[in-house]
Amino acid sequence: MKFVDRLNAVIRSRSSRVLGVLLVAATGAWLGIFFSGTVTAEVGPVETGMSLRPAWRGETVVDASPLGMLTFRTHDAPLRLRITLENIDQDRAKALIEDPRLADRLPGLIESDLLDGVRALVIRSLLCSGAGALVAVLLVYRRPKTALLGLVAASVALAGTGVLAALTFRPSSLVEPRYSGLIAAAPSLVGSAESIVTRFESYRAQLTKLVTNVSKLYDTVSTLPLYDADPRSIRVLHVSDIHLNPIAWNVIRSLKDQFAADLVIDTGDISDHGTKAENKFVDEIRRLGVPYVYVRGNHDSMETQKAVEKQKNAIVLDDKTRTVAGLSIYGLGDPRFTPDKSVAVDSDPDTLEQFGRSHLPHLSRPDLVAVHDPEIGRGFSGATPMILAGHTHERSTTLLPTGTRMLVQGSTGGAGLRALEHAQPTPVQASVLYFDKQTKRLRAWDDITLGGLGEQSVYIQRHVEPDPGRMISPEPTNAPTPSGTINGTTTPAAGPPLWHQRQSSPMLQRSPTEGDRES
Repeated sequence: MKFVDRLNAVIRSRSSRVLGVLLVAATGAWLGIFFSGTVTAEVGPVETGMSLRPAWRGETVVDASPLGMLTFRTHDAPLRLRITLENIDQDRAKALIEDPRLADRLPGLIESDLLDGVRALVIRSLLCSGAGALVAVLLVYRRPKTALLGLVAASVALAGTGVLAALTFRPSSLVEPRYSGLIAAAPSLVGSAESIVTRFESYRAQLTKLVTNVSKLYDTVSTLPLYDADPRSIRVLHVSDIHLNPIAWNVIRSLKDQFAADLVIDTGDISDHGTKAENKFVDEIRRLGVPYVYVRGNHDSMETQKAVEKQKNAIVLDDKTRTVAGLSIYGLGDPRFTPDKSVAVDSDPDTLEQFGRSHLPHLSRPDLVAVHDPEIGRGFSGATPMILAGHTHERSTTLLPTGTRMLVQGSTGGAGLRALEHAQPTPVQASVLYFDKQTKRLRAWDDITLGGLGEQSVYIQRHVEPDPGRMISPEPTNAPTPSGTINGTTTPAAGPPLWHQRQSSPMLQRSPTEGDRES
């Protein structure tokens, strides 16, 4: 037994020593990479600085200060590649812009220069991390053999990290950057609607535009270029849940101009209590100068809806279909009016979904459907390629099994006064959707997020629709309801339906649930 105990003690001692060496080596390697500095590289007409740092998640960051930053989720390895734009060679940039022969060669030159710079950066980082591991272990243990063990361990770990980065590299991430910085410059930096619907090969050509636009911006910082509107796309600005916040109108006007929106779609809760005194708030709609498609939310009364309808460019959809800017849009108002606490209304998700499904006989495959509550939106799954909703104050997008995509918008009003109820302010959110003018199908969309109350930040996340022309399959004929199964093309017969209650009186409502208190 004594022999076994001694053997176990020796094994534990050696294991502890090995773990200690590995920990010291990892710390030294991390410090080595951290202090490896920046590699300067000429990328086309741009002088860049490249640095590699350990990070919790893998990403590539292009810092175009003072304009902002582009962030790409390019890999999964715990490394962050940072590229800073240090200077612009204006003469070379001008030559590249004006000479078509040089401009055609620019994507290849950029790729070659980037690879050279990254290669030099990787070599320097490896040397510095290895030296850091060697020195750290030598200082702690003061044994050359132990230091060599630490160097080998660090080299293996770094090699594994490099292999992981290579295996998880996602070229497609280059067409979906997250942009933060000056919102006026964002559309021109990120690219036009024509380029965002292409794949990686086309992105090579987009590098030319990126570099030339940055060159122009550095040359004329005070005059930012306008958004290059793609004539083959229909641009829809989707807003929701304004909740009487006047800041929302400033945001909507700015986004409408910068992204050259053809129309605005508001998926409800423009009001807060639905009172007559709040109707003056919607007068800003007439000043936008573009069609404003609106569907009623659960905080909007019939009075609110009528006030919106009086605006000359407003289009109120409540179980109606209209063609606006070339898009066939069906809209359905929310059946509830939650500010009135006198009447209980069933808001069970299945009931709300069935409310949507009961309106399917009114549809003839519109290009998109606009509703307030995403639960109602699910009732239109398979009846349209695109559903827009709001209500939750939290943006999300879901590709339903039928092929229908549902985009739930956050609060363009930062949740109104509700922003003061939480420790963190609710962000101001909106999206710009790009539809093909011929097929009327979504090709891409930009999610815009502005910091909430007291914050000064702007983020733009670009998304590309992976399969714009996918088949949209209808839902099964029979759908479950709270009382059993019901044919998807008929209306439940048991009791006055929820939507009929709303039509007869705008002041009917149920006791609020936890979700309503937040929405």
